[in-house]
Order: sequence, then structure tokens, then C-alpha cells
Amino acid sequence: MEDCEIKKNNLRVCVSCGHSAGNDPIYEQETYRMGKLIAKMGFCLDYGFSNSGVMGAVARGMLDEWESRKQEFYADVSPIVGITTQEYYDLYQKDELLEKVTNVVLTDTIENRKKKLFDADIIVFAPGGVGTLDELAYDCVAMQDGFIKNKPFIFYNLNGFFYHILEYLKEMVASGFAQPVPFIVVDDIEELEIAFRLLKLRYNGCESFKEAYYHARKLAYEMPYFIKKKVGNIWVEDLIAEIDEVEKNGSKEQKQALNDEIEQAYLEKEIERMYDRLSKAGRDTAVVSDKLTKLKKSQHKRD
Repeated sequence: MEDCEIKKNNLRVCVSCGHSAGNDPIYEQETYRMGKLIAKMGFCLDYGFSNSGVMGAVARGMLDEWESRKQEFYADVSPIVGITTQEYYDLYQKDELLEKVTNVVLTDTIENRKKKLFDADIIVFAPGGVGTLDELAYDCVAMQDGFIKNKPFIFYNLNGFFYHILEYLKEMVASGFAQPVPFIVVDDIEELEIAFRLLKLRYNGCESFKEAYYHARKLAYEMPYFIKKKVGNIWVEDLIAEIDEVEKNGSKEQKQALNDEIEQAYLEKEIERMYDRLSKAGRDTAVVSDKLTKLKKSQHKRD
């Protein structure tokens, strides 16, 4: 695999998300914060070149934060690349935001647009529509079949947006129709920052699919421990140093205690997500039940 040496600074993050804003303000608010976080980490952003919806919010957050950090991280590096086709490019009314995206890559087809987007080191899927779903499916297939380099996926699971898709992906694997995808799920901006910090420290762009899956699953398994332990001024980097010290020089008892604590945090997080999914399923059931009751009353009147 050529050109697989990844610089720890200025990792490129591709964000796949919607041109629309969705029907809850949280989607734009939190993806704007994600854009700011990408710049805060010293990463670069690759996105589909838009000034609207969730996609525009990410770019706006990135550029707003970059203005205060460009001397810190971004010497001779373009912080944001807009990747689109000529047809889409011509559709957009250029505003102040798009004028700031000076590095625009125009591809001849949608297929080549997706290929170029997924040259990034880390892929984040945020709430979006069928275009986002298409890019997710494309990336899963291309990585599984060896057409693109293996890399971590992050699902930015705002409002539990990706629960249904995650369950579908798991069911495909369990039924023998697909290989497991190395995805990492985060529920809010604090968890996303932890994932970014862990990947910045431990990311290796030269991994095989098997290695990429193993390391992503390890990160996903350990993340709840970092979420639980990170309070006050304790940072991911401090916790990693503590873990490495125990694993290297700790006693058998200390290692077992650490493993137990990591497993406990993981199980607690899974239970939390399970209850959240059940509450959403309960609301869906209530809606269906209400519609069924109204339908029965309507039939009764006709009879």
C-alpha cells in the first residue's frame, strides 16, 4: 500500500452529512461545534462543498475556529477542501462562506466525487438524507472490497439518529451478508473529542481491514472508560499514559482491576444506549398504536 505514512498533525477528516438542516435545531448546532472541534484538533476538513444545512454548519464552524488557530496548526496547509462536481458547483449561490473555501476540487462524476472525499484519513457520518446513506454504503463496499484504504468510521449519533442503521449493519454481519465495519459511535461533542484525541494518538493508516477492525473495536470498547474518567483537567492523553503504565509495569492485580473497570464502563454505556433505543421504540409504538386506534374508530363509523 503506497503513501500510507500518516502525519499526526493535520489528519484529514471527511464529514458526510446532509445539505438540509433537519427538523431539530440540534443538528445544525452540534455539527457547527463539530466543525470548530476539527479545527481545534488541528485536523483538516474535506466535505461536499455546501453552504446550507448540516453540511454548511460543519464548514462554518471549521472556518470560524480556524481564523483563531491558523498560525498554531495550519502553516502552508489548506484547512478545508470542498469536493463536488461541476454540475453541483454551478447550482450554489456563492456567499461569504463558500468564498472562504478557496480549495475546491471538481470531479467529473458523482462516483469520482465519493472516491475523492474518502481519500481522507477519518470518515465521520453525521445526520443526513439519502445522499449520506449512499456515501455510507459506497464507503463500506469500497473498503470491504479493497478499493480504498482502511480507515475508521465515526457515527455522530445525534439524537440517536443512526440507531436503525447501526442495527441494520449488525444484522447484515450476523446473517453472513457482510464483513464487520470498523465503526465508532459517539453520542455528543464531548465523546467525539475523545474519539478524535484517541485517533490522533493511535491512528495508523497502513492497517489491513482485519487490523483496522480490531483497533476500531478496541477503541470503541475502551471509549466509555475515557468518557467516564475524563473529568476536570484530566485529558485522554493523561489516561492513556496511566493505562500504558499499568499494562507495562503494573501487577497482575492492577491489570485485572483496569480491565474490569474498562469492561464495566463499556457495559454501562451499552445499557444506556439500549434504554435510549427502547425509549425511541416506545415512542414509535405509541404513534402506531394511536394511528391504529383512529383507524379502528373510522372503520367502526363506516360500519
